[in-house]
Parts: sequence; structure tokens; C-alpha cells
Amino acid sequence: MQTVSEKILARIYSRGMGWVFSKIDFIPPFSAVEVRKALSDLSKKGTIRRVSQGIYHYPRYSEILQQYLSPDIEQVAYAYARKFNWRIQPSGNTALNYLGLSTQVSARHLYISDGPSRTYEIGNQSLEFKHMAMKESGLQYRESRLLVQALKALGKEHITPDIIKKISDTMGNVSSDKILRDSQRVSVWIYEAIKEILKGSQNG
Repeated sequence: MQTVSEKILARIYSRGMGWVFSKIDFIPPFSAVEVRKALSDLSKKGTIRRVSQGIYHYPRYSEILQQYLSPDIEQVAYAYARKFNWRIQPSGNTALNYLGLSTQVSARHLYISDGPSRTYEIGNQSLEFKHMAMKESGLQYRESRLLVQALKALGKEHITPDIIKKISDTMGNVSSDKILRDSQRVSVWIYEAIKEILKGSQNG
């Protein structure tokens, strides 16, 4: 019969390398005490690594670099959101960075949140949550949130065919129907731009 620690480890393995999480991701079915002990034991063994207070990740190993990689900051942000039951979405500049539309790799990652304003230092990067009214809080999917915030940051006058193609190339294999349903209540020009982006990603 599996121990609680073995069951939690199986769930971590099922999410794959790179997953970032907190104890809340295992409650229920396990108790807070059981989860805390299991994560502490797995951390001491080096199976998982502590990112910051109460946040852990199952590190991805790079054969090229011959070392474990730092956690993905976007995953860290959503782990905090689940932990504190916040709704969050990337700020415009952060969304542009994630979509490869920014020329600079920023060490500051800003998220709009319906929770309190807080800043966390994750390695040499800063993860900031800023309390603001979330106009697009109904968006369910990561891709929808990224697209909407990036397009808003760019502005309608800067949505050129070249920009549409650049964003299309980053989208990968996403469900157009899912994203279009999710974003149908945003501004008309943003919705039309998303349609063009998704059309390009399907044709690519």
C-alpha cells in the first residue's frame, strides 16, 4: 500500500518536470499536516526543490547544460495564485515578453491580481502582484489572457500583419474554438485581432 508521500510524489510525477506547486495543490484528499511532512521529506531528498516560502518545483534537468533549470516564473505566479485563491493575469509588458514580442528579457514579472499587492524575489528575478480591477477577469485560459493583455499593451494602431504573424508563430497547437469562445466579450478590435492570430497559427 502506498504511503501519503508516495501518493503525492506520484501526483507530482504525473504533472511532469517543471511543475510548480504548493501544499494547497494536494488538499484534499490529504491533510495539511500530511502534505507539509511529505513535501519537507521530498525536499530534503532533493526530489523537489523549494522555490520560496511554501512554493516548490519538480525541477527540469538540462542535458545540454548538465544542470537543473530554474523554475518558470509564469508557473510560479500561478502556483501563488492557487495557494492564495487569487485571480491573476499578466500585465501587458509581461505578456509581450512571454509571447516573444519584447526585445528585452525582463527580470521583473508583473501580474494584475484581485489579491493584495505583493513582491517576491525568485532567484535573480522579481515576481510582482499588483492589486487592480481586473476587467478581463472572466478569461479562463492562459492563451486568452496573454493575447488580450499583449494586444492591449501594443494598442490597436500597432497591430500590423507582421505583429499578427509573430504572435501566430508563438501560439503552437492551441484550440481556436476554445480561445475564441473565451474571449468573445473583449473589445471588438482585440477579438478581431485574436481571430487573425489564431487563423495564422492554424495555417502555419
